[in-house]
Amino acid sequence: MAAIVVPFLSLMFKYEIRGRLPQTGPYILTPNHYSDIDPIVTGYAVWKLGRLPRFMAKASLFKIPVVGWFLRRSGQVPVERGRSRTKAQSMEAANQIVEMGGAVIVYPEGTLTREPEMWPMRGKTGAARLALQGGIPVIPIATWGAQAVLPRWERKVRLRFRTRITVAVGEPIDLDEFEGRHTSKRAVDGATEKIMREITALLEDVRGAAAPAELYNPADHGQSEFGRPDAEPKQ
Repeated sequence: MAAIVVPFLSLMFKYEIRGRLPQTGPYILTPNHYSDIDPIVTGYAVWKLGRLPRFMAKASLFKIPVVGWFLRRSGQVPVERGRSRTKAQSMEAANQIVEMGGAVIVYPEGTLTREPEMWPMRGKTGAARLALQGGIPVIPIATWGAQAVLPRWERKVRLRFRTRITVAVGEPIDLDEFEGRHTSKRAVDGATEKIMREITALLEDVRGAAAPAELYNPADHGQSEFGRPDAEPKQ
């Protein structure tokens, strides 16, 4: 896959990568999510940083011809929405990756952010639960620039060679205060919010701007958690 994808992405994107990833040992990577090509952008960055990207990705992607084959063959993890049994199986698969010393990428927002200015919104608990259950380090990542190639909620790619992509890799997040409490909703929610705050702080530095004080909650604005909103917020 790298032989096919990397030369093309080298022409498409010009990366500025801040920070490093540990070259050994398991950890969970938690990026922000604002464009449908984020996994490509993030995966390529992780590759350039010397690790194999393994994603927890929505199961519907695995049903797409060719794409699904590549996802399965490259060891990605399918996640079904709203099905407790399949979610448990996905968590087990992710655990197997980290038990082998691998890095798994989890988008804690679960979908494209609804925040009007594309700041991170309130996260789902999967990444925090996986981290607390296995005592696995969480490393936040913030990326910016993918929207110039594929804007949020659009399907038409804008081919722009050498589009600037900035990737900031943070330090492992200190979740010691929640240690041993992976069955506690309060602890998992607290860890999730801390993860989202760390991602947001990285993105503030990348964008050179301040994010809203409160994490955006789609439910407070009459929006569904998944799928494109009826009306795209002004940007």
